[in-house]
Amino acid sequence: MTFPTAEQVLAAIDATWPAASVRRDGPWLIRDGQGGGKRVSAATPVGSVSESDIATAEAAMRDLGQSPLFMIADGDEALDRWLDARGYVIVDPVVLYVGAVEELAAEPLPRVASFEIWPPLAIMEELWAAGGIGPARLAVMARAADPKTAILGRTDDTPSGAAFVSAHENIAMIHAIEVSSAIRRRGTGRNILRAASKWAQNQGISWLALAVTEANAPARALYSSLGMRSVGHYHYRSEE
Repeated sequence: MTFPTAEQVLAAIDATWPAASVRRDGPWLIRDGQGGGKRVSAATPVGSVSESDIATAEAAMRDLGQSPLFMIADGDEALDRWLDARGYVIVDPVVLYVGAVEELAAEPLPRVASFEIWPPLAIMEELWAAGGIGPARLAVMARAADPKTAILGRTDDTPSGAAFVSAHENIAMIHAIEVSSAIRRRGTGRNILRAASKWAQNQGISWLALAVTEANAPARALYSSLGMRSVGHYHYRSEE
């Protein structure tokens, strides 16, 4: 099987972590995030853009009450240079990882180590809230289309982590992975990914993908140890 491209993973992110609304404004996609995070609030180019087009996107985002924020993917190098010259700074460089569901789901899960639950339980919302994933991001999960689920991780009979999973075409995206700080490095993250892959397998989906910041070395090491591969990068540019 051929690994999905970065463009396919980005399309899956758009579908599985959706903005409140998206509209075309000239050569831009303008997202209304309503507090749901950078990915649902950033402007992205559609086709060719010029330096003079930047003002159009800035005005559109300010009309929404959002500070101008641009997502820069592979191929957007000219836009990146123009924004840099205008004083925009790089924020949150991100790596895209993809793994084969068949391989990820092959390892048996420890008994009662994870559960698929939708809608999320209150304890899952508490785990997310502890990591800064509040009501606005829960609203993103709620408006994502089916199929979707949430994963509750357990360690020593204690709720220890939560994640959200949603599928687009042949890719299952896992978002909002949060592991309790008191129970880290005990296998919760690994179990959550295994559970997400088994859910994807039951949906007939071939690939599990996620986005993680470059700075999160422990998480990246975990994904690599599970056989997941990097397929692309992106970062944001925001006004300083």
